Amino acid sequence: MTKDRVSWEKYFMNIAEEVATRSTCDRKHVGAVIVREKTILSTGYNGSIKGLDHCDDVGHEMENTHCVKTIHAEANAIVQAARHGIRIDDSEIFVTASPCYDCFKMIANSGINKIYFGEFYRDERILTHASALGIELIDLSN
Repeated sequence: MTKDRVSWEKYFMNIAEEVATRSTCDRKHVGAVIVREKTILSTGYNGSIKGLDHCDDVGHEMENTHCVKTIHAEANAIVQAARHGIRIDDSEIFVTASPCYDCFKMIANSGINKIYFGEFYRDERILTHASALGIELIDLSN
């Protein structure tokens, strides 16, 4: 008996979920995978600034009920691509939770044109702006 293969969308979201297991802020584990033409370009997870202690080890830096010590998964994936000279325009990003407003702005300015997410997280402004910018938002939570 042959097992059905998962869709590409499910495949990359599964990888984003695995990347999230590296998160170092226990308030929310998030993973991101940037993909173009079914090839992984970069990954990222939420964690502290490189070289600084992790929230899991020393506690959180809180502002307005949010931990601001961490760099979000989407930002880390974009930064990793930049550090390694990987072009990410005209790509897609798979994120375990929809981007916050700041990450959405980075995604839009980086040239990523499709955002897949596993759960909707907080900010509805991304819905309006994505539509105006022609960026596809695809909810894979179902």
